[in-house]
Amino acid sequence: MKSEFQKGLRDGVPIALGYLSVSFSVGIMAVSGGLSVFQGALMSLTNVTSAGQFAGIQIITAGGTVLELILTQFVINLRYALMSLSLSQKLSEEMPLWQRMVVAFANTDEIFAVAMNHAKSLTFSYMLGLQSLPILGWTGGTILGAAAGELLPKSLGNALSVALYGMFIAVVVPVAKKLKPVFWVVAMAALLSCLIYYVPLFSGISAGISIIICTVAAAAVGAVLFPVEEEKE
Repeated sequence: MKSEFQKGLRDGVPIALGYLSVSFSVGIMAVSGGLSVFQGALMSLTNVTSAGQFAGIQIITAGGTVLELILTQFVINLRYALMSLSLSQKLSEEMPLWQRMVVAFANTDEIFAVAMNHAKSLTFSYMLGLQSLPILGWTGGTILGAAAGELLPKSLGNALSVALYGMFIAVVVPVAKKLKPVFWVVAMAALLSCLIYYVPLFSGISAGISIIICTVAAAAVGAVLFPVEEEKE
């Protein structure tokens, strides 16, 4: 048990370091949007997802409703349900339901990738070790970023918050260059977002609903135009 936990901790170190740097920008953005250090830290501790927090902070600062926030998080984080179904096939059969629920809490993209490449069956001790440091890194980075955002001049804090947009560009562009369907889906979502924001006809649509419309519409059109072919047996 102890060795499994330690193995998980070692595997989680690179993820934790990456989360620490990325969440620093999330903390700055949270403070610049009017949230306190405690609120930003609590959000990171209970919602370990960069895309979800990015959208959530936008909706909160724009004065969106709770329903908009819930729907946006559901749409953006729906992929985690599919990832959890896949991960459940590698979990130890002896793992009870409450332990599976703990594992599901922090089943992020990076943690999922490392866990799926683990040679052995996934024990609760290993997953607990794998997830512990990334959660601390994500929350700690948010606290550091939020604290720095309160101390820095507002103009500099706003400038640093742009780093989060840079992170998304760095994630999306390489994939979009390799896969044309991804490029067109991203372009479609960006175009819809611009139309909703600039066209007076859509001025009544809030930030939360706008994110939901762009995400669902672009994904639906992408699924129709670029279907994934099933592998023949």
